[in-house]
Amino acid sequence: MRPAAAAALAFVAASAAAQELEPRAYSPNPTGANFVLAVYGHTSGSVVFDPSLPFENVNASVNASTLLYGRTFGLFGRSASAGLGVPYVWGDMDGEVLEEYRSIRRSGLADMRLRLAVNIIGGPALPRAEFAKRRPRTTLGAGLVVSAPSGQYDPAKLVNLGANRWAVKPEIGVARPAGKWMLEAYLGAWLFTDNPNFYGGQRREQSPLGTAQAHVSYTFKPRLWVAGDATFYTGGRTTVGGKRNADLQKNSRLGLTLAVPITRHQSLKASWATGFTTRIGGDFETLLVGWQYLWF
Repeated sequence: MRPAAAAALAFVAASAAAQELEPRAYSPNPTGANFVLAVYGHTSGSVVFDPSLPFENVNASVNASTLLYGRTFGLFGRSASAGLGVPYVWGDMDGEVLEEYRSIRRSGLADMRLRLAVNIIGGPALPRAEFAKRRPRTTLGAGLVVSAPSGQYDPAKLVNLGANRWAVKPEIGVARPAGKWMLEAYLGAWLFTDNPNFYGGQRREQSPLGTAQAHVSYTFKPRLWVAGDATFYTGGRTTVGGKRNADLQKNSRLGLTLAVPITRHQSLKASWATGFTTRIGGDFETLLVGWQYLWF
């Protein structure tokens, strides 16, 4: 198979990274909180390729379970948080390659992620009692997500669960409360190191992938809220073996998120998202359900 075709298949497994929709990612929290989050997600839909490549009617169905631990703390007097997530992924992809039907199945660990966020403006580090008395105000936060090459990877395979490279996403986010409403906007960019051992022993490079998110949420009562979500991402063009591929992404997604408290320490979160416009990449529908346990 041609190197360009191999590159096109490879980005399918990693395309979900840019499609994230996470409301209230920069909302301040009291210091000293610990939380464990267990998430199950199902993603399915079609995959859009460069028309010059010999792929047709490609569909993917992917399941993922992620276990995450996080903690809030003070960083130079500001509210901050850190979390580490380890995903296990299993799924199928099928379609026509050179007019021949093919299908694959993968299961195993995907690349782990570490996230650090800190409120720069409007989010001082406060213990639980003082935080409960604070008056909500506009906040500006900064975050950094690191994806480590820890997932299952075999250079002899076209589609892998791991990317065999590091990726980092610096991001800034602003949140403005208005009564029970919350308006949020984030800007970030995924930056990638090279994969030196891509399919066929070639080097795979990827240009930065810019991301933007917007969220509007309404709080019915503490910890019970709903949000409308939107994201747009562009860039990410790849080069394999020195040959530039026509796989520039320029896509958008829309979604909804609901958070529901169960007990004092437990809550549930559910989210749904779908592709709104897709130039190149996964035109996926995603459903996520998560359970969180929080303690101080």
